[in-house]
Amino acid sequence: MPYPSQFKRRDFIKSLGLGAGAMALGGKSALLAKTLDTPPLLRFPVPQLYKPASPSRVSLVKGNDRYEIVFRSLKMIEDEVLSSIGDKKILIKPNIVLSNCQACVTHVDAVRAVLDFLTPHFKSRILIGESGVNNTMEGFKYNGYLRLEKEYNTKIVDLNLDTFQYRYILGLDNKPTPIRIINTFLDPNIYLISVARMKTHNYVFVTLSLKNVLMASPLNDYKKNDKGLMHQAPPAKNDLLHYNMFHIAQEVFPDLAVIDGYVGIEGNGPAWGSPIASKVALASRDPLAADITATRVMGFDPKTVNYLMAMAEAGMGQGDYDKIQLLGTPLDQCITKYKPNERMAELYK
Repeated sequence: MPYPSQFKRRDFIKSLGLGAGAMALGGKSALLAKTLDTPPLLRFPVPQLYKPASPSRVSLVKGNDRYEIVFRSLKMIEDEVLSSIGDKKILIKPNIVLSNCQACVTHVDAVRAVLDFLTPHFKSRILIGESGVNNTMEGFKYNGYLRLEKEYNTKIVDLNLDTFQYRYILGLDNKPTPIRIINTFLDPNIYLISVARMKTHNYVFVTLSLKNVLMASPLNDYKKNDKGLMHQAPPAKNDLLHYNMFHIAQEVFPDLAVIDGYVGIEGNGPAWGSPIASKVALASRDPLAADITATRVMGFDPKTVNYLMAMAEAGMGQGDYDKIQLLGTPLDQCITKYKPNERMAELYK
């Protein structure tokens, strides 16, 4: 995963050839005079804030069994995944948006496929964590997750009970607004696996592996829910949620994306839409490339999804279709046209 290069102000001054004396108020030195004689393009080099993203691999599998296609999608990139985990603690993050909505949550069989892929190689306990809008543990119970603790060496955790750190996002009228970010999502020793359901969304068009993690990171302590701070304004093409997710993604980012599109949600997703059987699964070490590919599978143009394009331009993942190597089923055999959320249909015509 590419990271921003650190181009410090001190290094920028050095690149201009200026010493401390030359920078002092009213001071002119030979170095400064020489610099001012330099052609403008050489005098003010533009720092490269981000490294270009490397080519990425995304596995895309179509089939008639949810567990099987999720498992196969991971096996296609097995060496890449296993070599990237190291000695980190593994956290699987499903999407349980509402406690009692089976159609709109990550199906337990998708997580079971991830566990079966991992457990032959890792003997330490694997965490399965969520920070829901409703009661998180009730959501795990209602959707059949608690039995996984008996079947595997795993622990179900409510991340809303975690400690937090303050960060700032944009609120109403672009006002800097403090928000509590759950510490687990900021922990560099956590290997974060986002297992998301393929769904439409009422603010940012699609919700896939990245949004599953980014919108989970704000704390809901069951007295105050900070997730709502991420999108306080009315829906718009340039909704603040796009910016705020991009901003939080500088620190919170999945290590592995798994997208369950066996039965997705179209129309008024993420929680009130209609099931649609697209019968696909995707996996990638590049969550952005996975989400861009999944958006195409849903029949949408990723270029209309601002947060995906912003992350691509920033080099946080691969956004160039020609540099995303698709493994498995050809893309044109996997496309299922999803109906967008009615709010998005109105905004995008």
